[in-house]
Amino acid sequence: MTGEPAQPRVAVFGLGGTIAMAPSAHGGVTPSLSAQQLVAAVPGLAETGIAVEVVDFRRLPSASLDFLTLDELRTAIEEALDRGVTGVVVTQGTDTIEETAYLLDLRHRHDAPVVVTGAMRNPTMAGADGPANLLAAVLTAAVPQARRRGVLVVVNDEIHLASRVRKTHTTAVDTFRSPDAGPAGWVVEGQVRFVGPPSPRLIVPASASGGYPRVGLYMAVLDDDPTVLAAMISTVDGLVVAAMGAGHVPEGLVEPLTTAAATMPVILATRTGSGSVLRGTYGFAGSERDLIARGLDPAGRLDPLKARVLLRCLLAAQASREQIRTAFAVAGGYRDADDWPWSLDATGVGG
Repeated sequence: MTGEPAQPRVAVFGLGGTIAMAPSAHGGVTPSLSAQQLVAAVPGLAETGIAVEVVDFRRLPSASLDFLTLDELRTAIEEALDRGVTGVVVTQGTDTIEETAYLLDLRHRHDAPVVVTGAMRNPTMAGADGPANLLAAVLTAAVPQARRRGVLVVVNDEIHLASRVRKTHTTAVDTFRSPDAGPAGWVVEGQVRFVGPPSPRLIVPASASGGYPRVGLYMAVLDDDPTVLAAMISTVDGLVVAAMGAGHVPEGLVEPLTTAAATMPVILATRTGSGSVLRGTYGFAGSERDLIARGLDPAGRLDPLKARVLLRCLLAAQASREQIRTAFAVAGGYRDADDWPWSLDATGVGG
């Protein structure tokens, strides 16, 4: 005789952010609500039948999070999953969700989902969206269909892949978009619906030393000053260039970028917000074709923020220049997942 299905169990890790903010004595709001207070304020959560465990991990604005804190969070998440929870929800500020979620995704080896959510309106405001977002995130983390999809971002009843999502507006509740892909699914009338099967997972090995090299992010602008770029190059171990258009920079930046690419990985991304860096269309000095010939590696569809996260993880794992070049070709959409520099196991997870 078959027994009743096990009750889903979801662990909620609170990191702070707008979703957890309350008025401060000095004016404005600050992240001061506990994760337990957030969960207790969600209407209808008890009626879902999902058991919720709460971890008050941090109370910080998301701009103050860092890679080492997120490594500690990743360890705590793995411990919760090893204990048998169905899935994990992380609540945090929205300012850095597109970066933190991708960092967690690059290291998440479990089949069980991790869902990141937050809020655009703090709990003191009319129409605060935190409770609805948290409910949708818990529902998503609890369903079998979310397994093997890595880290997801759930906001405004939309489900986005960590590798695609971007914050596109400073205050709108529908700020999170995936410009080159669209949502991976939706939460409709309490039901979680995905639009397709899981994609192959791309995992980067853990940091070899426990630390992270310095990676700069430089945005190319009209009438740029190459001395500013040269000053940044002198202080970093790797560089991401947020180039104009399809991968173009002013001619004055070509020489310092050529010099940098001879000694460190330099990744060519686009500042436009969507679309892929080209590889062979334009041929002028400072074009994508010219820069790639000089040793820069194109990021494809990876935006500059995610390119920086990936490069920092690759350098921390002591990846070779060829492994870095191949990893960006796969993550950027130029090559298939089978070409990922580290092996893909039967679940599609590479490590």
